[in-house]
Amino acid sequence: MQTEVQNGVIHPAILPLDEYNKELRNNVHPPEWVNPEPAECYNLVVIGAGTAGLITAIGGVGLGAKVALIERHLTGGDCLNVGCVPSKALIRCARAVHEARRANEFGVRLQGEVEVDFAAIMQRMRRIRASISPHDSVWRLRDLGIDVFLGEGSFINSNTIEVADHKLRFKKAVIASGARAFTPLIPGLAEAGYLTNETVFSLTRLPRRLAVIGGGPIGCELSQAFRRFGSEVTILQSGSQFLRREDQDAVEILTAAFARDGIEVRLSTKTEKIVKRGEEKELHIDVAGKKQTLTVDEILVSAGRAPNVDMLNLDAVGIEYDMRRGVIVNDFLQTSNPKIYAAGDISLAHKFTHTADAAARVVLANALFLGRRRYTVWNIPWCTYTDPEIAHVGMYEHEAERKGIEFETLMTPFASVDRAITEGETEGFVKIHVKKGSDKVLGATIVGREAGSMISEITVAMVGGVGLKTIANAIHPYPTQAEAIRKTADAFNRKRLTPFVQKLFQTWLAWNR
Repeated sequence: MQTEVQNGVIHPAILPLDEYNKELRNNVHPPEWVNPEPAECYNLVVIGAGTAGLITAIGGVGLGAKVALIERHLTGGDCLNVGCVPSKALIRCARAVHEARRANEFGVRLQGEVEVDFAAIMQRMRRIRASISPHDSVWRLRDLGIDVFLGEGSFINSNTIEVADHKLRFKKAVIASGARAFTPLIPGLAEAGYLTNETVFSLTRLPRRLAVIGGGPIGCELSQAFRRFGSEVTILQSGSQFLRREDQDAVEILTAAFARDGIEVRLSTKTEKIVKRGEEKELHIDVAGKKQTLTVDEILVSAGRAPNVDMLNLDAVGIEYDMRRGVIVNDFLQTSNPKIYAAGDISLAHKFTHTADAAARVVLANALFLGRRRYTVWNIPWCTYTDPEIAHVGMYEHEAERKGIEFETLMTPFASVDRAITEGETEGFVKIHVKKGSDKVLGATIVGREAGSMISEITVAMVGGVGLKTIANAIHPYPTQAEAIRKTADAFNRKRLTPFVQKLFQTWLAWNR
């Protein structure tokens, strides 16, 4: 996180400091903010004002608790400032560029090349981010009755946290300090300079050549967006598959989409060193044993996330943690100190806004009401917002096999769905795994333009214990992309019609003619 000093006080730097970023700063870390005088004791002190911290603090004060919220950088956390909001704003613009280039397919004639105004795209992103920021602002939190403290929070003992020369006493505490971009140890990287998700949204000029180190969700989403804006993009992935946890069939479809877009993907690649030559950056790489060089203008590092456990003084309160895994919690999101809980990216393997939200609700029930609510991972959906999107919930095939669960897999390609055909979006599929001998859904993967929205139907079915028979009986509006889910459920019902059952039906119908 970049910083700036104003009147001797360190503040996060939000660049470029135009009217929109000034509005954002004045909402999420105003320079004139004065921390309140602490209460004698708080029911709940929350460290971190990202999604998990905000939900915990707002929920707590709404239930009548006395709550303090500490944030060292920007309220709203990664999602608002350097994550979901700005990235999806760019992805929307990239999709508009792509649609314009495809216009001839739909009988729309555009003259000349599609012109991309990168400065205007980034300005739009900053405007949208600023317009959303009041919801997460310190002013709104204050008006809700939360004591907001801007500064670095650290534990003194099991009932006190220090922040900006204030000591906050608490009955319960929640660590929601999040995670930051992980920086790999590559010789010359720091000297050459690089971007992460925390700095890439400060760009005002489009890099002509961009290397992306890491083929995870963030790397893939931004790679496709920048390629569609006009950058020459190369993804460097250490493993043999980018999006390595995803369904292989899904990744193959996205691989083809990347190739059409002109994104170069180098798998089994190690970046050995980086040399800065003037304004250019030369990457020395090993691609499956072959030495190569790659010259670019910018490097985007997207090599995972590192939990923000430093500076918290966790040892002082007996909290177990790991520098890569973060704070260790049990099924109730309780740390090794029973008075202190953790939620969000600091403690969860699935680092998503919606999992942070769900975890915060578990923490509220357990910390304030002595509840025993468990946090479960099997019904967590997620989506990578490439084009096409890849969404998943529940088990993959290899996970079911590892657990010794017998299953069947049913798949419907979007090429057989009328709405997908009319939209020109026939790439992708709905794939659902069910427990053998039943209609119980174990997991699903959807690849398609609206996969992220569609996965919710299957998630609700899994949470509610509803199987494919019920999904097949639900009327789905025609024509929609979601018809692919109903078609998959219908395929399950047809499989139940064994030759013996079909013969019984034929006999019954013959008797009733």
